[in-house]
Amino acid sequence: MQSFVLLAIPMFMLSAEIMCKGECAERLLDMVETFVGHIHGGLSITTATTCTIFGAISGSSQATVVAIGKPMKDRLVKTGNQESDALSLIISSAIIALLIPPSVCMIMYCVVTGSSVGDLFVAGVGPGLLLRLSFAVYNYIYARVKKIPTLPKADWAKRIHAVKRGLAPCGFPLIIFVGIYSGIFSPTEAAAVSVLYAFVLEFFIYKSITLKDLKDAALSTAVTTAAIFILIAAGSVFSWCLSYAKLPQLIVAALLGDHPSKLIILVLVSAFFFVGCMFVDAMVVIYIVTPIFFPIAAASGIDPIHLGVIITLQSAIGCVTPPFGCNIFTACAIFERPFATVVRRVWPYIGLMVLVSAIAILFPQVSLFLIR
Repeated sequence: MQSFVLLAIPMFMLSAEIMCKGECAERLLDMVETFVGHIHGGLSITTATTCTIFGAISGSSQATVVAIGKPMKDRLVKTGNQESDALSLIISSAIIALLIPPSVCMIMYCVVTGSSVGDLFVAGVGPGLLLRLSFAVYNYIYARVKKIPTLPKADWAKRIHAVKRGLAPCGFPLIIFVGIYSGIFSPTEAAAVSVLYAFVLEFFIYKSITLKDLKDAALSTAVTTAAIFILIAAGSVFSWCLSYAKLPQLIVAALLGDHPSKLIILVLVSAFFFVGCMFVDAMVVIYIVTPIFFPIAAASGIDPIHLGVIITLQSAIGCVTPPFGCNIFTACAIFERPFATVVRRVWPYIGLMVLVSAIAILFPQVSLFLIR
């Protein structure tokens, strides 16, 4: 628990909490909507796109469900979308936050394996954008088939005004990428800078939050962080016990044999994480399962960053996969809707996520081209 990198988790969460209470999410939604709202499935595409941008700010899928879901759910329903369609879209689009940097799951993987946080952040961009594109194409086709009404086309004056309002929140990805790769600060320091940026933006510039809101955001972050770190600590102990008993070697030998191919290893890793994240928080699964497969993957020549992207993808899918996906229960809580309503239309999105996972496994350059 003494890893310096772990400090980034509560910092990014606090940054997201501050923005959830402020105006950043609304401004981003309005900006994206003026450009794509008039096409078929425009509001659905707006939701997926804004979740991608907000993911580059928060690093948390649950924070994205709250920040983007609250204003978008009613807009989607009013324009002819079924409530279950809207809820499934929101919880599914929110997982892109785990692939677009910063990502708490990526930080956790790097803590366990010693990989570069900065490199893994960059590697997640390709699959994250591919996932967003697949959601956009699906919703465009679905809206045309179902004849869902579109919004009036915004003129350029309105678009320019929306861009001016949404420009400042887009500074968060700039802080992370430029700051880390120029050597100005580390990923952990970037998380602290993002909190300062969020506070200045919402408190001094937008004047959208009060000191009481800041206190509530800090308390919420503390509670969430405590829960996560307890899981991490317990998972760390369990992982140590597995290693001491040499269970990883026994499991790998039984399942993979002496000379497994890279493809078989990645498929098996995906299967383990897909099933594990259906029942247990992704943080715990990463801490327990990663040490089992990481040594054999490294020995087989699999790039640790590529493996990290695959694991993050499966962790993201687990957030929306019944029975215990965390995004599902977040949506049930904030929208006060039953479990069945939230998950009724989630299966097409899970299918698209599995497809993107297969592409990422078969074509490592989707993840690694930015680094190389």
